[in-house]
Amino acid sequence: MTHYEKQSSKELRAGMGEGLVEAGRKNENVVALSADVKGSVKMDGFAKEFLERFIQCGIAEANMVGIAAGLSLCGKVPFIGGFAEFVTGRVYDQIRQVVCYSNKNVKICGSHAGISLGEDGATHQTMEDIALMKVLPNMTVLVPADFNQAKAATLAAAEHVGPVYLRLGRSKMPCFLPEGEKFEIGKAQLLSEGTDVTLFACGHLVWEALQAAEMLEKVGISCEVICPQDRRRRHLRGAPLQRRPRRQRGPDPRPPLPHSDGVRRCRR
Repeated sequence: MTHYEKQSSKELRAGMGEGLVEAGRKNENVVALSADVKGSVKMDGFAKEFLERFIQCGIAEANMVGIAAGLSLCGKVPFIGGFAEFVTGRVYDQIRQVVCYSNKNVKICGSHAGISLGEDGATHQTMEDIALMKVLPNMTVLVPADFNQAKAATLAAAEHVGPVYLRLGRSKMPCFLPEGEKFEIGKAQLLSEGTDVTLFACGHLVWEALQAAEMLEKVGISCEVICPQDRRRRHLRGAPLQRRPRRQRGPDPRPPLPHSDGVRRCRR
């Protein structure tokens, strides 16, 4: 199996912040919006360099989504930032109606996802955000594994046309993936080859999956580790639908019902 070394520990949200600044330098249409948490979601670097392209929307996430949708109609590439709980759950209706159904080019950056925001309690934690976002039409869900991949995923999101949800944790995590590696949306990343077991992981749990694979390797179990690069609803258009053949039923061995034609029927 492939062994990964911990290079350092950095926050994934900081990788998004650096990627956003780089995307802003490449494309003047990239703009950023924050729900009064630009420091927490690491948009302060973008706001400092591109003040005229940064909008502080206040604690009004639903309004922020509407503004971003309008900006996308003007040719802008808006990135909205906030706590994952509030930019997915609180504004789900706005994302569904004004962003996804019409396939608007809006990027949603949800920081402090999962239980990485432990000290703030359950009201600020979200475990269901991936499930909420992945069932929406046209939505692409990206869950990077470390700082370097978070930066690369942000650059990929800026180039991708259509809604994107970028999920980020709060706490510092090991950096173990190569810096500058291209993030390919829609292509799973094989991190380690194995023959006995396959472990699928995303986000903070990728490092844990690699550690688990090394532990299992020591007891003779070969593990493959795969990190999916996006979670979109996929429809296999044109692919034949595989159906199980119907089981052939013989004559009904039970006696016929009284006062009937002898055929047992089920109510549907």
